[in-house]
Amino acid sequence: MRPVDVARERAQTVGVRHAHHLNSAGSALPTVAVVDEVVAHLRREETEGGYEAAAAVAGRIEEVYASAARLVGARAEEIALSDSASTGLRVIVDALRLDATSRVLVARSTYVSHALHLLSLTRETGAELVVLPSGPDGAVDLDRLERALTGGPRDVVCVAQVPTSSGLVEPARDIGALTRRSGAVYLLDATQSVGQLRIDVDEIGCDALVTTGRKFLRAPRGTGFAYLRGDFLDRLTPVAPDVRGAVWTGTHQWTLAPTARRFETWESSVAGRLGLGVALTQLLDRGVEATEAYLTACGARLRRGLAAIDRVTVQDPPASRSGIVTFTVDGLGSDAVSRRLAVRGVRTVSVPASHGQWDLGLRGVPAVVRASVHVYNNDADLDALLGAVAEIARGANP
Repeated sequence: MRPVDVARERAQTVGVRHAHHLNSAGSALPTVAVVDEVVAHLRREETEGGYEAAAAVAGRIEEVYASAARLVGARAEEIALSDSASTGLRVIVDALRLDATSRVLVARSTYVSHALHLLSLTRETGAELVVLPSGPDGAVDLDRLERALTGGPRDVVCVAQVPTSSGLVEPARDIGALTRRSGAVYLLDATQSVGQLRIDVDEIGCDALVTTGRKFLRAPRGTGFAYLRGDFLDRLTPVAPDVRGAVWTGTHQWTLAPTARRFETWESSVAGRLGLGVALTQLLDRGVEATEAYLTACGARLRRGLAAIDRVTVQDPPASRSGIVTFTVDGLGSDAVSRRLAVRGVRTVSVPASHGQWDLGLRGVPAVVRASVHVYNNDADLDALLGAVAEIARGANP
């Protein structure tokens, strides 16, 4: 495995010249090549028109499906492009056509947008919503999950592999083994894991996976993709078919696309998808294993450094093995800490309990400061965060 060339990554990333960017879990810095690709296509639309420009790059858009499939160990026909992970999960869940006999079992790590949709949907359909308990390490309690899986194919398990509120990594493969044994549907939110962890959908055993482009893939905002296992598609009927994924064959008849593209919509940012393709290619060329090793090591270093600072508490549960780190400072709200860090040129974000009520809310933590690394972060970035946090914790004015 070739290690990450951090100097090379920084040379390709304009944003590192302006601040210590430790907010990849929010929106990572893109490379120059990604931005150039997006801008070039917008210029092409300016001179040729949107339809004509799209037709000219149709073959390159097909390559985006192939790259996304290669990244997660799928086939291109199992990939649907979308504008976000939230949209991707929503249309898949809706297509399951839940009813009063259904049960939705969710991890405490569930993201706010997914949680709100599931809460609304189960209220409307009468389906039962079960929040799965966590074990001592903070991850899903596998024994409790196994006992809860009694409904066979009417059970739907929804898990965020890495949450928005901590560096936790859920045991996705172990969960998949249990759902396969019981026959339950397994939906994996890989928003915070694709791009920083190695993903193989066959090894995990999920029926569907969703992710976004703007985080660890370093792609433009408004991009993302979903994986839907080929034989799982037969169970799914989109609630709102679109001309992109269906053919209107008669006055009252239509047929759905036989691939995952039945969940796509005609309207999309072609420029954004081309940028996503560049980002995927760059990740594959760099190597997912090398990326995971580097981000995991940086995350571990930050946790150790933060834990050594007086009045600072690392809020990550024991099962945290990612490049996301969360913490609090005694006597200061997390939003105030994040703002003071920004004044010092260190970019983080404050995550409130309202973004993770089943995690932060149940733990009684009002908010956390979240720092998240990427391959363009170097020792100076990590030291800047640790030094600034120590200064803030001592009560120094910004």
